[in-house]
Amino acid sequence: MDKILSCFKPLEVEKNELLVIHGQTSQRTFFVGSGCLRIFFITEDGQEATRYLAFENNFATALCSFISKEPSLEFIQALEPTSLLYISHKDFYHLLEIVPAWEKFYRHYLENAYVNNTNRLMSFLTLDATERYKQLLDINPKIVQRLPNKIVATYLNISQEILSRLKSKR
Repeated sequence: MDKILSCFKPLEVEKNELLVIHGQTSQRTFFVGSGCLRIFFITEDGQEATRYLAFENNFATALCSFISKEPSLEFIQALEPTSLLYISHKDFYHLLEIVPAWEKFYRHYLENAYVNNTNRLMSFLTLDATERYKQLLDINPKIVQRLPNKIVATYLNISQEILSRLKSKR
């Protein structure tokens, strides 16, 4: 554990600060101590679409870029003043070579990311806005409680107006 922790560095970021921008290669994986990170992209019609929200005790990175070392199609933004620990790409992969428990953690992280992304995709294809909102309240009500409607709407892939109507019905 000491070896793993020695590879992480602290970072304090301000609300709305961008940690990764579209076109930049993701060189870090972040662990949220306090606050919230959002991973999002811009659609062809210029709208923001939120893919992932990381609150306390969660990891976040532009995973495709981090793995492939290619430019990111995503942005990572702090939605609140946020305290982070981060590990560089180089140190992350070095730990994979020398610490078996880190490799096990990484496999678990990738499996969870796959399941979460698949479930989100399926919800967009099989559920209407009301059902997606209800599912969000069941699975992660913190998102609705802590974040502005604009962000929640981009996470659910609905308009702010529809979100306001759904919230007023509850």
